[in-house]
Amino acid sequence: MRRLRKRFFRGEGWSHEISKPMLTSTDLRTEDPFYILSRLRTKVHTQRIRLLYPFARFGRSNSIDYRAEIRRSSARRVIIGDGVLLGRNVWLNVIPGEDAPSEPAIILGSRCGIGRYTIIAAKNRIELEDEVLIAPSAYITDHPHEYSDVAVSIRDQGVPKGGTIRIESGCWLGVGCVVYCGRGELVLGRNSVVGANAVVTKSFPPYSVLGGNPAKVIKRYDHDAKAWIKVK
Repeated sequence: MRRLRKRFFRGEGWSHEISKPMLTSTDLRTEDPFYILSRLRTKVHTQRIRLLYPFARFGRSNSIDYRAEIRRSSARRVIIGDGVLLGRNVWLNVIPGEDAPSEPAIILGSRCGIGRYTIIAAKNRIELEDEVLIAPSAYITDHPHEYSDVAVSIRDQGVPKGGTIRIESGCWLGVGCVVYCGRGELVLGRNSVVGANAVVTKSFPPYSVLGGNPAKVIKRYDHDAKAWIKVK
């Protein structure tokens, strides 16, 4: 993981946002002479929000793409660890409200990588522990929209209490997946894999490979056999 971070900060391109090198920085500069300006703009943006936004915590060596969206009014409920990468058009959305708690709502552990167009929408608490990787276009939310009153538009019914989400260290979430918790606590165990377009609505144990809608365990790691075992 340390090698991947070094490649990113040297300006190398990554396939699937955060997986492996695709183009070197030299290749990108040749392909797009203005590439270095984009990198510079991201670096300046990262320093700007670090200095001017009232984050609960903002660590070192982060890279926040200048097209990512984090509202300044929400920053006091956001913790960003060290070496965190936020890709293009990532949206960290903290739901406001009089009943919202004052504790951090979004916690990104150190060395997390969030792919482009991913949305994390939190009312209560969504925590990504260290070294969680998320591919592009994922959606993670700890609350639904209220719709019980058919005489009122859903837009005007507000947001229910919701739940909490904790994604433990070392997990990998695939392209277009959804992690949703409407109530209670959802925990995705460490070093688990969520397949592309899977929809996770409940907790799963560590070392699970998940797929489908609703998601179910496809493989699990057997420590006695020291192998990944298919689940029928």
